[in-house]
Amino acid sequence: MRFTATKLRTNLYKVLDSVLKTGVPIEIDRRGKLLKIVPMKPKEKLDNLKPHPDYLAVDPESLVHVDWSKEWRP
Repeated sequence: MRFTATKLRTNLYKVLDSVLKTGVPIEIDRRGKLLKIVPMKPKEKLDNLKPHPDYLAVDPESLVHVDWSKEWRP
């Protein structure tokens, strides 16, 4: 959807509510240049994690099938 700055100004809150509700960004034509209003998705805490593929010194599969029966004491 594209608006001029004047049209956006007259319906600013309705347009912003529409972007939040539908998730569809809008474009604003201002002096021949385009601006965009886009809803931002909140950043997840886990997005900051960096992969460390060489962290384990053993084969990951060997950790999955560990036999703990000798360690178990009822």
